[in-house]
Amino acid sequence: MVRRVITLLRRRGYKVTPQRRAILRVIVDSQEHLTPADIYERAHKEYTGIGLVTVYRTLDILDKLGLICEVHAEDGRRSYLLTRPSEHHHHLICSDCGKVVDFTGCRLGELEKRLSRETGFEVESHLLEFIGCCPSCQKAAST
Repeated sequence: MVRRVITLLRRRGYKVTPQRRAILRVIVDSQEHLTPADIYERAHKEYTGIGLVTVYRTLDILDKLGLICEVHAEDGRRSYLLTRPSEHHHHLICSDCGKVVDFTGCRLGELEKRLSRETGFEVESHLLEFIGCCPSCQKAAST
């Protein structure tokens, strides 16, 4: 997967530096949503010369290319996960602890069509996030 992303970056004219390779490996190897700080910590172990600014710039590039999925939490934190083409997914976000749970199977095609008709927008994609309280936080709040 890292090779595929590197090939795409090069085709789009981006340099593939050792720092970017480290960031890509962290993102590709993760099955969880990672904050920029998480990515920095993990990539820094592999390549000590990496900076947090490089992480943000690389995330921006990957986002523009549609290679990562960004999650916005209520507290302003953002986290990222590699987009897997066969897995269109959305998120449940805990407003207490920030836990993110992915889910698939949305049926928003009709809504997209209706919105396009009513607003004149040409809908290219969508992102759906539900914010609530996860079972662990609910349990902790009730005790």
